[in-house]
Amino acid sequence: MKIYVLRHGLTPFNEERRYMGRTDLPLSPAGRAALSRKDFSPRIVYTSPMYRAEETADIFFPDAIRIAVPGFEEFDFGIFEGYTADEMKDWPEYKAWLATGATAPCPEGESVESFGKRVVNAFVPLVDRALDEGRDDLTIVAHGGTQMAILYSFADVKKQYWDWMTKAGGGHLLTVDAETWKAKHVLHWEGEVE
Repeated sequence: MKIYVLRHGLTPFNEERRYMGRTDLPLSPAGRAALSRKDFSPRIVYTSPMYRAEETADIFFPDAIRIAVPGFEEFDFGIFEGYTADEMKDWPEYKAWLATGATAPCPEGESVESFGKRVVNAFVPLVDRALDEGRDDLTIVAHGGTQMAILYSFADVKKQYWDWMTKAGGGHLLTVDAETWKAKHVLHWEGEVE
């Protein structure tokens, strides 16, 4: 089975390089203009419940049934939400978070570990069900953080968590068979997709 894990298009916060997790913004005009229909057509697309992911899915796959999946929302940056790194460079809380490799909990937000568990708990049942139903594909449109959590947790190629990030509108293709998934919960990384 092919698994596509795609990232939403650009938003105004992305363009301004602001931390954007739980702020539910639409795509920017440039973000919408940069996206187009994909050259494959899944019957069902699973998305984050956030507007930018749903809007991207509608552009990529206008004929697909869209199902929002609680748990695929972006990372919660807490008090860092909406600020740029430059605006926070002197904040003690921001410096302390960066000193942990940006993995500790954000003040009033999530840690990489808690976020990863949330995404994994939403992802695994989708894979199980798709394999049980004998489907050919599983397509997800969500966030950069969602991609990183899935790939870091399950890809057979090992990278640092933050190294799995793709550009807005980009994504990854993975493949899996039922036997390998049930035995090891491992996905074969085929590469990035445009």
